[in-house]
Amino acid sequence: MDVKQIDAGDLNVGYVDAGPEDGPAVLLLHGWPYDIHAFDEVTPMLVAEGYRVIVPYLRGYGTTHFLSDETPRNGEQVALAVDATALMDALGIERAIVTGFDWGSRTAAIMAALWPERCSALVAVSGYLIGSIEVNQRPLPPKAELGWWYQYYFSTERGRLGYSQYTHDFNKLIWRLASPKWDFDDATFDRTAASFDNPNHVDIVIHNYRWRLGLAEGDERYLGFEQKLAERPTIEVPTITIASDFDGPNADGKAYADRFTGPYQHRILDGIGHNVPQEAPKVFAEAVIELARQDVAQPRS
Repeated sequence: MDVKQIDAGDLNVGYVDAGPEDGPAVLLLHGWPYDIHAFDEVTPMLVAEGYRVIVPYLRGYGTTHFLSDETPRNGEQVALAVDATALMDALGIERAIVTGFDWGSRTAAIMAALWPERCSALVAVSGYLIGSIEVNQRPLPPKAELGWWYQYYFSTERGRLGYSQYTHDFNKLIWRLASPKWDFDDATFDRTAASFDNPNHVDIVIHNYRWRLGLAEGDERYLGFEQKLAERPTIEVPTITIASDFDGPNADGKAYADRFTGPYQHRILDGIGHNVPQEAPKVFAEAVIELARQDVAQPRS
């Protein structure tokens, strides 16, 4: 994929821009530890239907870099949503279908919650991932806590050093743990792993997970937004949530269904892990296309 660069907000963003410039816009957002290649098969499916597809590297990945050395390497949840909105502004995109998985799913949901006028629809893998520090500090049953072992590891200096020294091996392990039935080859992983060489990658990842646990400060610019998100705002834009084996007991979507107050569907995939766009690209693309067609059919107020 041809990667372009553009200044947007605090960043110079590396992104793919595919499809007709005047087509309905779709924003595809990856998570950790993944990158834009998660959408390699989704993108041409959407382009074939006439959509303009934007796939950015998140801060700390690939060719995206900070414009100033003075900008904090902040990985808190709102920062990523502000980045995505700034990218839309830079590209002259007023509204888009926002989609993603993992960090990307959380980012897309935050955009839909805070700026619904910019989001024509939402596709969110693993459902409603908007979090708050207060909730994140509540203990879970031991079996559930075990699944988040890396967050506690990252909370230590040993964890920072370990992730910095073994980034490639660490992230390959996460891929296998999060998608145990996905038989990806080394070439597939290595294509994405190159994006982890970004000089800000370790700082962004470590800050993201430490911030979630209240162990790192956020950016004062985003305090008001974070306070709104801590109230678990509802999302009114048309939404499809997708759950997979990764979601375990939450795969039925009942824990977050009431957070979606507009047209809403929930889909469950069996035998698929966390990286839904790459493991089940047709299902992911079809969800986007279905919502896009609904949006076109809806009269504008």
